[in-house]
Amino acid sequence: MSNEGVRLKTVEQLRSQRWFASDDIRGFAHRQRMQQQGLAREEFMGRPVIGIVNTWSELSPCHAHLRERAEAVKRGVLQAGGYPLELPALSLGEVMVKPTTMIYRNLLAIECEELLRSLPIDGAVLMGGCDKTTPGLIMGALSMDVPAIFLPAGPMMNDRYKGQAVGAGTHTKKFWAERTIGNIDQAEWIRLESRMTRTPGTCNTMGTASTMTAIAEAMGLSLPGAMSIPAVDSEHSRMAWRCGERIVAMVWEDLKPSRIVTKASFINAVTAYMALGGSTNAAVHLPAMAGRAGIALDIDELDAVARRVPVIANLYPSGEKLMEDFHYAGGLPAVLNRIAAHLDLSARTVTGRTLGEDIAGWPADDDDGSTILDPATPLKEGTPECPEAGIALAVLRGNLCPDGAVIKPSAATPQLLRHTGRALVFDSNAEMLAAMADDNLDCDASTVLVLRNGGPVGGPGMPEWGNLPIPKKLLREGVRDMLRISDSRMSGTHYGTCVLHVSPESAIGGPLALLKTGDTVRLDIGARSLDMLVSDEELAARRAQWKPPAQAYVRGYTKIFQHEVTQAHLGCDFASLAGNAPTPEPPIY
Repeated sequence: MSNEGVRLKTVEQLRSQRWFASDDIRGFAHRQRMQQQGLAREEFMGRPVIGIVNTWSELSPCHAHLRERAEAVKRGVLQAGGYPLELPALSLGEVMVKPTTMIYRNLLAIECEELLRSLPIDGAVLMGGCDKTTPGLIMGALSMDVPAIFLPAGPMMNDRYKGQAVGAGTHTKKFWAERTIGNIDQAEWIRLESRMTRTPGTCNTMGTASTMTAIAEAMGLSLPGAMSIPAVDSEHSRMAWRCGERIVAMVWEDLKPSRIVTKASFINAVTAYMALGGSTNAAVHLPAMAGRAGIALDIDELDAVARRVPVIANLYPSGEKLMEDFHYAGGLPAVLNRIAAHLDLSARTVTGRTLGEDIAGWPADDDDGSTILDPATPLKEGTPECPEAGIALAVLRGNLCPDGAVIKPSAATPQLLRHTGRALVFDSNAEMLAAMADDNLDCDASTVLVLRNGGPVGGPGMPEWGNLPIPKKLLREGVRDMLRISDSRMSGTHYGTCVLHVSPESAIGGPLALLKTGDTVRLDIGARSLDMLVSDEELAARRAQWKPPAQAYVRGYTKIFQHEVTQAHLGCDFASLAGNAPTPEPPIY
């Protein structure tokens, strides 16, 4: 990586000079207030001012180390001749924020965009990693369009349990199923609770956090290899320093997102997502991010890539290894080299080079080929009965989901990917959870569990309810997977035959609102179809009787969210925030 790129900007052209360079009362006041903090005039005058947008919080354990990483960024900025300023931003700790971080992704995007617009910032280092922070920060940076580089928080370290590598999310779900039926006692449960998440950092599976940081890197918005560096590895601090050093050069080069991000960048990101067997949540975030860049990206394009790019990363929840192993095996550049034939290697990145130049000669240290596989021998092969069983994503259409729904075949049970069964429908998450403990629940292994009112408006915020639990009575019988359908999302760390993001959602009158317990539902992964076997006449009669559910929110941000949010297939952005029409620079008086 070179910091000797061609300078396209002079000092006079820096945004920050509008605040600091004028010989009038406003310029005087701006310079005066900076010096109020004990700064010398020379520290910030005539230098690129770099905003470090930091989503650190004590209620975001995945980001617990980002205050220290911000100091490393500052060193890099200062040594490259810039001036760093840390800007705290909304922190979206996935586990702690209720009812769901998805409500606040757009709020973080707004905050990031407006922090960069309203303050004297020439370039930005975006610090995040937990699920919604990555798309939120990138959406804001794409809309503001000043030079920006994304610094991923990095995954936590592995744990081990009974000789098996153990991490967050996927194993939590597995162990909870065993705890539910008494196979893990209270003492063992408490011991697992205290050790499974050993260090700061994001979930160490190929969940949503790692999927989205991989997408950012494949798009060219992070330094090569950055996304897999464990959060507490000393290399992570050095990577943060390099981000600080590089962003100063990017300001002089005027290397802003609009000069990096293209349709090809997004297709590269989608390609990486499929090869990694990434989270279904990316099917919501990618259209939203693309929309901020003024680029059309339909979910059917994601399906098309999934059909031709096999899953080659042996990582939970589709595989059996964790992010620490993935990093040792060469990380994302090693994967990209394996699937280079599917990539546009001429796409530009934050390094100032092309993606092909960034990954050329990247060391792959997966000696036995068990972590990053050869595309000729992917993680999961299809079967004669279900050729699609090993792919990372399938987009479904049908009379239950005319605008689309998604499923992750690589984390599903192949036998259930073509399935017809009787629906058992729940109208709320609370109703569904209570029913799961009922020993008299009318269901068997062939039943199709359905949850509605979990979409963007209905949830609200499209919570991660889509991995519906298996009824306790069936767990005792050895059942560990069933066909499950909802208009909500699922944690990227989870697994199972779960149809998600049903669009349009039930709360606004989508067909899912018309389904009744006892109706027959048919999934056919080969035909990419999901239907309820109910006549058009009967559905019309049900629609005539349907009434929208009452909404509890009559004021506040959630009310704004419900009014503005688009449906899942469009990315759940706010309608008024999409597009890349320019927003004027703030006047300075």
